[in-house]
Formats: sequence, C-alpha cells, structure tokens
Amino acid sequence: MKKNLLSWEETLFRDQDVFDLNYVPEQFDYRDEQTQALVFAIRPALRGGKILDTVCRGPPGTGKTTSVKKIFESLRETTQLVIPIHVNCRIDSSEYAIFTRIYTSLTKLSPPPSGTSVKQIIDMIAHYIEKENVHPLVCLDDANYLIYENQFNKTLYPLIRMHEIFPSVNFGLIIIISDPEIDLQNSLEVRVQSTFHPEVIQYPPYSAREIAGILNERVKQGLYPKVLPPDLLDVIIDNVMKHGDVRLGLDLIKRSVLYAEKAARKEVTEEDIIKAVEASRDRHLEMLISSLSDDERLVLKTAAELFSDETSPTTKEIMEALPDNGPKLTRVSEIFKRLDRLRLIDLEYSNQGGGRRRYVHLHEDKKMILSLISRSE
Repeated sequence: MKKNLLSWEETLFRDQDVFDLNYVPEQFDYRDEQTQALVFAIRPALRGGKILDTVCRGPPGTGKTTSVKKIFESLRETTQLVIPIHVNCRIDSSEYAIFTRIYTSLTKLSPPPSGTSVKQIIDMIAHYIEKENVHPLVCLDDANYLIYENQFNKTLYPLIRMHEIFPSVNFGLIIIISDPEIDLQNSLEVRVQSTFHPEVIQYPPYSAREIAGILNERVKQGLYPKVLPPDLLDVIIDNVMKHGDVRLGLDLIKRSVLYAEKAARKEVTEEDIIKAVEASRDRHLEMLISSLSDDERLVLKTAAELFSDETSPTTKEIMEALPDNGPKLTRVSEIFKRLDRLRLIDLEYSNQGGGRRRYVHLHEDKKMILSLISRSE
C-alpha cells in the first residue's frame, strides 16, 4: 500500500468550517478603514445618541458582510443597549418578511400570527423598543434585491420615519449594496430622500496581494501542513482574480481538498483544482439563478427556449413570447439589463436589416440554464 494514501478515518482539514462562506474569521485584515468608519457611525448610540445611517458599497466578496458581522459580534459581547439585527435580503426580500425578521430578532419570540399586517408588526416592534429602551441597529444585507423587487422604499420609509409616531424609537441602518450598477440616489423616492442621508463606505475589490494574504491565513487555520502546495494555491489565486470575489477562492480550496480526500491522497493535485473550478462555476450559476425573481427567471427561461446554436432571439421576440400575465415592457427592459450585468446573457446591438435590434446571447449552456431554472421553480 502506498504511504501517501489516507486511511478511512483521516482528514486533510484541521477545521473545515474555516472555508464556509458564512464563517466570520477572528483575524479580519485589509478592511480597517471601513470597519473604523462603521464604528464611528455606531458609537453615538453607546452614549445615548443616534446611530448614523450607513451604506456599504462594493462588488460581491469584498468584505462588506464580514465587517458588519464582526462589529455585531463585538456589540453583543459588550453592550445590551444596541441590538444588532442582520437581515439577508436575498431570503427576506419583501417589506413583510423584513419587519417579521426584525420583530423575531428583537423579541426572540415566534413570528406574529398569519394575517398580521405590516403596520401591526411595526407597532409591535415600536412598543417593544419603548418598553426595553434599546437602540436597534438593522443591517439590510444585499439590499439591491429589495431594489430589484421594488420593496426598498416600502421598507426604508417606516424605519427612518418611525420616530415621528414613536419619539423614543430610533433605528440605526446599515445598507449593503453589492450591485455597482445601482444608482442608489435615483432608486429613492422623494419622501425617503428628504430624510435618508447616509454615510457611504466604499469596499474596493481586493488586490492580488490581499487575496493571497486572506487565503494563506485560511489555509493555515483550516488545513494541515503541506496539504495545499504553494504553487497550487497560486493557481487558485489566479482564478479568483478573474472574478474579484475572494469567496470563490475559499470554495475552490474546500472542493480541491475534498477531491483529494476522496482519492485518499494526502495533498491536493492540479487535477483536483481543475475539477473544483468546474464544479464551483456550476454552483455559482445555480446560486445566481436561484436568486432571481420569478419575472427574471421567466424572461431568462423564454430567452433560453428561443436560443439555438444557429440563431439568437431578439429582445422583441422574447417579449412577444412571454405569457399575457408576464412582466410588462418597462419591467422586461430592466430585466434584460440586469441579466446582462449578471453575465447570464450578452446583449448585442445591431443595425443590420433595417432598424436597430438587440440580440440576446446566452452566456452559459442552454440545457444547464433550463435545468437549473426548472430545479429552482
């Protein structure tokens, strides 16, 4: 038997959780400036003052959520005056769902009975805050999904104006936006613009040096020595730099090591990384499609059904193929732009044949897209 083979009870992971996307590391580097800006916004509440509303902007995988979660951990350990509440707007993407989440997070009670209106839930939240004399700090993470679904202003307005009805109730807000194409100011209704004046904290993409530092630290924490050779970690870093999302690197490391374990080897090979890159790409596409709204999935499905190796449909042909109860013209135009930004489709403008046309090309395999859409429905 070869000595480099794992026995059935052995593992290459020192701590596999280190590579989970929701893991909050003890050591969080390269975001000191942004973290200090968040602390500055929150600090007034510790002296009985008002938390400064904040918007954290940057592409996915640039440390926005992690920096907020690190501060929330610290708040829970040091004070009972400020109550941090994290809301994942990919999951809670409606006004009702968000206020229900705030209510359950604050009170530690079960959700209100079915049929309870949003106004009733807001009143229940306000009365609890008055009774307990606390400062709620709500993070709306991936709030761009609320903007896509026209739920952002509906949610924001009660939060920023609640003090007008309940003078002792003041919410602090941290809004995380992961879509750089969104013009936040133009997304706000006039009634919200007049009151909502947040500090904006920018999270630029990590540099190659920073990505290398983050992944090296996770490898030290999560793997035993010599499991991932340095030259193969460099291959993973090169893949991450193509997308700018450090979470891809964590996923690639985890998958590569699992493939090595499956083969009973004690170190990762280049073949493991090649397989991990392919699997990770498929998983990313699955997550992307599952995050789409019903209207967005319908438009993408229609485009995929009309697409072939010989011809690409025009936006007009796709619109005409949509069912009567589907999204209307203005909404469909917005959906095309978003699908293009997400690199699920490529829009090509052409003036050939008389008149300006927009052709829709699929960015991924047609069969895979239709299969993933069917799975997410």
